[in-house]
Amino acid sequence: MSSGSPAPSKKVVITGISGRLGRIVARRLHHDLGWQIVGLDRRAMHGKPKDIEHHQVDLRSKKARDVFRAGDVDALVHLGVMHDPRARPAELYSWNITGTTKLLEYCQAYRVPKVVLLSSANVYGPRPDNPQFLTEDAPLLAAQRFPQMRDLVEIDHLVSTFLWRARDVETVILRPVHIVGPVHNAPSNYLRIEHPPVLLGFDPMVQLVHVDDVAEAIVLALQPGRRGIYNVVGPGEVPLSAVLGELGRRPRRIPHPVAKPILSAAFRLGISSFPVNELDFIQYVCMVDGRRAAAELGFKPRFGLRDTIRAVDEPI
Repeated sequence: MSSGSPAPSKKVVITGISGRLGRIVARRLHHDLGWQIVGLDRRAMHGKPKDIEHHQVDLRSKKARDVFRAGDVDALVHLGVMHDPRARPAELYSWNITGTTKLLEYCQAYRVPKVVLLSSANVYGPRPDNPQFLTEDAPLLAAQRFPQMRDLVEIDHLVSTFLWRARDVETVILRPVHIVGPVHNAPSNYLRIEHPPVLLGFDPMVQLVHVDDVAEAIVLALQPGRRGIYNVVGPGEVPLSAVLGELGRRPRRIPHPVAKPILSAAFRLGISSFPVNELDFIQYVCMVDGRRAAAELGFKPRFGLRDTIRAVDEPI
């Protein structure tokens, strides 16, 4: 017999909540599904709704641990991986690796039943010898040619190990393709450049996914019983030149032998926002197979290819 009192809402901790994706996920879970939201971020959350709890803390701190100590957290969504091409590598490594390790320790110690990590399909690495579509079982080789991907590859490995070791926790790793839309990240920033650099003789196929579709994949991953590693793909594959054409960009074609020194100097001087370490992504293919997420999570992108591409120019 019902007491007439409403069921308590589930509590989710979202790291990186102050970013655009974090806000979208928080809004979707809170307003649409009634979750109680607790945010952890080193940044302030401007315009925070009154009924969302936010802690401006370091993930490695005692204050972050205290959020989990009460033992009433139902899920962790880890979006708080720092990507800053101008930051010191040692600081990035400490924040990303130590911070993620601490979060996993808190989840196990305080019996958090669900963990969702937002990784990236980029952990597989763009390579000249990649097969057409990589599955979730493919090796994570991005750090071999792209040292700046080392942290994300190591985080993915950390959480993969946790997935198999902590059998009492439903752990989900999402590896989305290039996330685009009104967000500040490498692919969207590149596509906003009026004259983006491209390599003469190279026009790789690329996969894009709308930021709102990624938020939906995270919501699906939080469903009871979901556990495992999933590639998250958008509405299809398209040549890089077609994406730039749809956006009306006028690319600068650079011969491959001189690309690195030219782009390195331009980035160092602040003339270009394109980090030279991302050169492989406009040269080689890194496409993934998204059938597992479709079959097991029920994920299907809502945005078509043209709307996904054009979302880059939406105001942030």
